[in-house]
Amino acid sequence: MTEEHLCVSLVPLFNHLDVEDQQKVNALTRHRVVAKGEQVFSPEGEAQLVIVARGTLKVYQLSASGKEQLLRIVEPGGYEGENQLFGASNTASFGEALVPSEVCVLRQADFTKLLEDYPKIALKLLKINAEKSLRTEQQAQFLSMEKVEERLAAYLLDLSLVADSEEITLPMKMKELAAFLGTTPETLSRKFKLLEAQNLILRDKKQITILDQDGLEDL
Repeated sequence: MTEEHLCVSLVPLFNHLDVEDQQKVNALTRHRVVAKGEQVFSPEGEAQLVIVARGTLKVYQLSASGKEQLLRIVEPGGYEGENQLFGASNTASFGEALVPSEVCVLRQADFTKLLEDYPKIALKLLKINAEKSLRTEQQAQFLSMEKVEERLAAYLLDLSLVADSEEITLPMKMKELAAFLGTTPETLSRKFKLLEAQNLILRDKKQITILDQDGLEDL
């Protein structure tokens, strides 16, 4: 797999295509290297599909007071901007590199042509978008919980379910996770210690071991 072929082959939206067709899709993308903290997309930008090849992006919105609300973390193989390609307006979402990253960008006109040439991509897109919507609903559910430890426990249980393991790795830094769960890094750190003190989890930096699943569910 060549460097330029990396984006397309990573993305579930395209990796079901054969190699020749993936190369055709890849030829339509524009590769971009972004620095940590660099903005990748914003409400003022053009409609485009942004695919993460290396690194990590955070997608967030700003409240009326200017406070940042993290929506999700996008890792290699993930993408953003598909709704804008179908005519929806991006009125509030920003994308920023959390670490030095490499992205591939597909313009709206090129994406429309792809859907005409490869109808199966549209079906794949519907499936993946449904999964993204479910994750957004899960975040809303987290934020509706009154206690931060309840949100944290639900989040850890969700990670464990996805990984099918009691050994999980936090996919984001404490600052981003705190924003995702609607709290502060200091409060989140205290809640991690609380769960450890109750022998519900073991924590070694980003590595978490769930010791008592029932106990987490009962919080």
